[in-house]
Amino acid sequence: MPDLEWSDLRHALAVGETGSLAGASRLLGVNHTTVLRRLDALEAKLGTRLFERKRSGYAPTDAGETVLAHARHMADRVDEIERQILGRDRELTGLLQVTTAFVIMEHLLPGPLAEFARAYPGIEVEVTENAFLVDLSCKRPEIVGQSLAQREADVALRLSGQVSEHLVGRNLGVTQCRVYARRGAPGLPQSVQPLPALVRDAPWVAFEKTQQDRIYDRWMRAQMEHARVRVRVDIFNATAAMLRTGIGVGLLPTFMEAANPDLLPVSEPIPELAAPIWMLTHPDLRQTARVRAFMQHVGDALTERLRTI
Repeated sequence: MPDLEWSDLRHALAVGETGSLAGASRLLGVNHTTVLRRLDALEAKLGTRLFERKRSGYAPTDAGETVLAHARHMADRVDEIERQILGRDRELTGLLQVTTAFVIMEHLLPGPLAEFARAYPGIEVEVTENAFLVDLSCKRPEIVGQSLAQREADVALRLSGQVSEHLVGRNLGVTQCRVYARRGAPGLPQSVQPLPALVRDAPWVAFEKTQQDRIYDRWMRAQMEHARVRVRVDIFNATAAMLRTGIGVGLLPTFMEAANPDLLPVSEPIPELAAPIWMLTHPDLRQTARVRAFMQHVGDALTERLRTI
């Protein structure tokens, strides 16, 4: 049996996940001739063709499927080794990658994040905003073959009632949602109204019909079937922008009130939309010094902020 190199298998895995040399080269950050050379070398070692070269792309043969399955398993093992090594880090220096939703980044995180940056100048925090968060361990085709530091966050701030069992962290507090309208807008309610009356009588700024993942989307679909929807958007920041025009009423988290003084609540908090904010990390990273410092410092600040909302 020939000695196989992980680097060759990684290149083959990238071809298998993207279906082309060009896709694999973009994924790995090398030119396509390097990918072809690595693939040819691996096929020569194994004495078999791993991919059928078709006009539509590279399709794995039966042998290729076997090799790709083992390569995926090896990639997972490499990830595990990296996570465990990173988890032994005790230095309050280096890069810390955080992923969160747009609305949390804009309305909750800036103050605590700035305080953390001042307290720990040796830690560089990189925040990625994403309205629809994936799990920290999620493997997507476009990120196979990249290192752990390139493809996974160290910490996630997630607004959700459900979290993955393989992650660890803390519940920072519960957020509430209310219906809001522009203050003084003609034809819009200016005081707290029963929710059924708002759904029946007011024009609405709602979410896209195709959204399915969030509790807000499910609530909207159930409530808006017979409502008078004027505009549909995809995220809370867009909702607030439309509400400021006075076009209708819409749903917002109460922690957005301070940044929108021209809006006023016209409903009571909606119990079924109460949702916790979780701060999560991978078990292998929870003892990393910079992860622990961030989760303690920023987590405490956000917990205190949520108590006052």
